[in-house]
Amino acid sequence: MQTVWLTGAEWLAVLRIGLGLWWLESWRHKDRKGWFERGTGIAWAADVAGRHRWPVVRKGFDAVVAPCPKLMAYVVVYAELALGLGLVTGFLTPVALVGGLLLNLLYLVLMIHDWAEQGQNAMMALISLVALLAMSWQTWSLDHAIGLF
Repeated sequence: MQTVWLTGAEWLAVLRIGLGLWWLESWRHKDRKGWFERGTGIAWAADVAGRHRWPVVRKGFDAVVAPCPKLMAYVVVYAELALGLGLVTGFLTPVALVGGLLLNLLYLVLMIHDWAEQGQNAMMALISLVALLAMSWQTWSLDHAIGLF
């Protein structure tokens, strides 16, 4: 498919790279000292989960995150970095897209009562789904250059 400036595949690569930059910005603006040393990110999430209207969210948080908050802080922060780098470079792109989709869905469920957050998570999840189903790693990606996927 040819469009005005780029082909359809190239526009999908632009979408994928833009999503990667969005993840990198999410990583960049995090107060990592607060997350890692003071536990602010996980403490905030614990407060949100503790007041969540769905009991399964509270139970899931207590079972998975609460037992190891420091480890989970590193997982969240560096997952955002890994997703961003993977999508921008196009390396392990399908893995990054599925991981990003799942992380956005987790954020969406956790923040179900906060409509200000919902738009970002819904949009990022939608972009991930489109980029995944359209195989956006076929153009401008390391995956394509080295013959993965």
